[in-house]
Amino acid sequence: MTDTPSIRDILDFWFLPLSDPDHGKPREIWWQSTPAFDAETVGRFGAAIERAVAGGLDPWKTSPEGALALILLCDQFPRNCFRRTARAFNGDTKALEIARFSLACFYPVAFGLNQRLFFYMPFGHSEALADQHLACALFDTIGGEDNLRSAAEHRDVIARFGRFPHRNEVLGRVSTAEELDYLRDAKRYGQ
Repeated sequence: MTDTPSIRDILDFWFLPLSDPDHGKPREIWWQSTPAFDAETVGRFGAAIERAVAGGLDPWKTSPEGALALILLCDQFPRNCFRRTARAFNGDTKALEIARFSLACFYPVAFGLNQRLFFYMPFGHSEALADQHLACALFDTIGGEDNLRSAAEHRDVIARFGRFPHRNEVLGRVSTAEELDYLRDAKRYGQ
């Protein structure tokens, strides 16, 4: 796709269209993606991801819907499109910037819980412990045993290692002996 998709195109792709009876409900594909879904994501949104990460879609952040679409483009979609490569994490800084801005503007409250959690995920993907603590507090406002467990697991990895060891190989970082031991049985969070 050469044209930039609309904010609505992005939100409908991820959350399903407003007219769909499953709109806004949790989707298994978010957590258990398939190669076909990843390929569709890159085919439809690959160029928009690059543009968003580079700041070319920053005007979108002036609305709650636009900010959410930007976060998806910078945080979620790269993890699908560029799985197991360094590019999966290229948008993390931009996603955090938009997430912080969104919190300051109270954007998350404009959405239901299942959409709101995507405003909070950039904090859980951060390798800064302060962001991890914030992610835990934010996810606590949503509740849900899986959400809370996942937030705590992410925080605990950062508290222990100061980074996500499962990213080391693709980011060209040397793993410590302790990290290598951890990686033998560790969750890789889709990566």
